[in-house]
Amino acid sequence: MVLACQNISKAYGIKEILSNINFHIEAKEKLAIVGINGAGKSTLLKIIMNEEEADEGQVVIGKDISVGYLAQHQDSYYDKTIYEELASVKQDLIHLQEQIHELEQNMKNLEGEALTDALDHYTRMMHTFEQQEGYAFESQITGILKGLGFREDDFHRPVSELSGGQKTRVSLGRLLLSRPDVILLDEPTNHLDLNSIRWLEGYLSGYDGAVIIVSHDRYFLDRIVTKVVEIEHTKSTIYHGNYSYYATKREEVRLSKYRAYMNQQAEIKHQEEVISKLKQFNREKSIKRAESREKMLNRIERLEKPQEVHDEMRLALTPDIESGNDVLLVEGLTKSYGEHILFTNIGMDIKRGERVALIGNNGTGKTTILKIINQLLPKDSGRITLGSQVHIGYYDQEHQVLHAEKTIFDELHDTYPEMTNTKIRNVLAAFLFTGDDVFKEIKDLSGGERGRVSLAKLMLSNANFLILDEPTNHLDITSKEILENALKNYTGTLLYVSHDRYFINQTATRILDLSSTGITSYIGNYDYYIEQQLVSTAKQEEKQTIVKDETEAKKDWKQAKEEQAKLRKQQNDLKKIEQRIEELEEQIDLLNQEMAKPEHATNVAKLTEITNNLAKANEELESLYEQWESLSE
Repeated sequence: MVLACQNISKAYGIKEILSNINFHIEAKEKLAIVGINGAGKSTLLKIIMNEEEADEGQVVIGKDISVGYLAQHQDSYYDKTIYEELASVKQDLIHLQEQIHELEQNMKNLEGEALTDALDHYTRMMHTFEQQEGYAFESQITGILKGLGFREDDFHRPVSELSGGQKTRVSLGRLLLSRPDVILLDEPTNHLDLNSIRWLEGYLSGYDGAVIIVSHDRYFLDRIVTKVVEIEHTKSTIYHGNYSYYATKREEVRLSKYRAYMNQQAEIKHQEEVISKLKQFNREKSIKRAESREKMLNRIERLEKPQEVHDEMRLALTPDIESGNDVLLVEGLTKSYGEHILFTNIGMDIKRGERVALIGNNGTGKTTILKIINQLLPKDSGRITLGSQVHIGYYDQEHQVLHAEKTIFDELHDTYPEMTNTKIRNVLAAFLFTGDDVFKEIKDLSGGERGRVSLAKLMLSNANFLILDEPTNHLDITSKEILENALKNYTGTLLYVSHDRYFINQTATRILDLSSTGITSYIGNYDYYIEQQLVSTAKQEEKQTIVKDETEAKKDWKQAKEEQAKLRKQQNDLKKIEQRIEELEEQIDLLNQEMAKPEHATNVAKLTEITNNLAKANEELESLYEQWESLSE
């Protein structure tokens, strides 16, 4: 056990948030804390980090166990670049590296005992440096920053210039680099694109410490956690498994509790009817029997009615009329901001009844495309054609369709004046706005609350083509599930942008992957898309291997041909040299015979000529011998 929460309770005034929360986490274990918005998940993390004080209970942390924490909202940094901010985590190691370099320089001028002492000190420092992975920390920083979506040309940007989401990514990078024994993460995927989320999944899955995650990203949780702690109605329940196991088991438990409650209610009703009948007989024995049954009934421990998930928010999306088969055609769509080309020559063709998810990395222009389709932004070029009888309902993640000065009630009433007050209240209650909450002004709402108001308006629009931009942002898991069910049962057409892979998996029938090279279409849900990505990657790697093998084969063949040609030339040269050597040796023998003739004994001119010819022949022969030896080797 590295960390445990024992009977943690917390209240704000008379509102109880947490009541007797109990769980523990072992070394290397990955745990998720789930629950609706306001259930107390973030409060619990703050209590663990001692940023808030529990009313009762205690947090027990193992001896010498370090704990790191990523909050949802980050403090601002001002004086460092992105790279420097992460490097500051390794400041002790950097200082040690500087000391090692300084000692290396100093040792050049030392000798004798001073040099011996310096070498001992140097050896100890190098051992510490190597133990702390000193040679790897720079590549670790680079790997984490790239994994979290920063490019190398971002590394030297001042952190003070970054957006809130980018600062959160820097904080996450610092935390991962520090490698504490227990990592606490509060919504770590909120500001990451799909590639970065997948990278973080791999990093955390292989992390050798324990991890506690608060997240609404169910796909992310499915891939990482092995234990789920659910906080519901201030209480905690532990499930041993990933998110999918938890979701299935939770429904089984709730159904079992609901059946037990209904059976008890039926038995209570039956006993009350029997008691009433016995009293009606108005006999001494019947009255005594009735009183006895009443005592037994009063002793029964009454079960609370379980709250069914789908009682909280019912969402029905019904098109007013059916559109034609052709819903949306986009051709050659291009958009730039100054010299920056966001996308060019984009096309898509959406048919009636399709549920299409537009995905891609941050900055590729997904939201811009939706805004251009809804005429909220001008296009540079291209054509957008809506089909016959197409009525658009648009959900904007920035909630620009809401009016800040209006109340929630007026927002719906002014948009749909024909609706009765009762109908408006019923709709808002379906989106968790009850009582005086409906009179809150839009400007005072949280992002999640504004999202629910926008969805309520959308539900009433009766549109047959829904265009949604990050509809699950700020929704808790329960609300996401209800929205998923509504969209799966929707008979109109759906186009949306989302980073929520679980949501995409549940609702999409087609994936459009937007990248710098254009849009690629995949018929199927997110799992199918990933499968095709893996197949494509495998094929690409196979192709690269084949190309590499072919290249290597061609290279080997060419090299072999060159070697063979070289060898043949050497053999020919060797043969020519041998022939020339034989010619010279014969020539030298003839010259020696000529010199020995008596008639040339007194002929100085002739002897001089023969001597010169012998010298030339011997000189050439000596050279050929050297060449022959070299070629022979």
